[in-house]
Amino acid sequence: MAKESSKNKGGKKVVPSGGEVAIDIGIGRKDREKIAEGLSRVLADTYSLYLKTHNFHWNVEGPMFNTLHLMFMEQYTELWNALDSVAERIRSLGYPAPGTYGQFARLTSIEETEGVPDAMEMVRLLVAGHEAVARTARAAFPAAEKGGDESTADLLTQRLQVHEKTAWMLRSLLK
Repeated sequence: MAKESSKNKGGKKVVPSGGEVAIDIGIGRKDREKIAEGLSRVLADTYSLYLKTHNFHWNVEGPMFNTLHLMFMEQYTELWNALDSVAERIRSLGYPAPGTYGQFARLTSIEETEGVPDAMEMVRLLVAGHEAVARTARAAFPAAEKGGDESTADLLTQRLQVHEKTAWMLRSLLK
């Protein structure tokens, strides 16, 4: 983990020895760590939902095949692109981003789906998945607010908007 920077008499930052570069972005180490933990859960949920959505894209069948196949592709593409933003925010806070199936399995709130459900069950499962990511993102807000981390708060707000809107659109198919 990155060390806190200190300043010498001239007010210049002192870089810790050992090649580690200090992080002085106005957010303390403990706050950055808490924020990174919350973002790691968001990353794990996003990746898990990405896998589920891509799986459903490959395996959907039935009279709504074309509509759902294309919709799921748009959704997994958006999720894939979001992964980088979340992981890079974790890195900018000075912490490693989780990136293995084992780490994601420990951190995610999204359950795996066994087998191949029918098309409308896929839609229901994706609604639940987007709602789960929204809850996880919302749970990460207090640490970002406590640390005065507007960048993370903005990222979380953007992710909430996407997941809440996608859940609503998918829910509309179930009526």
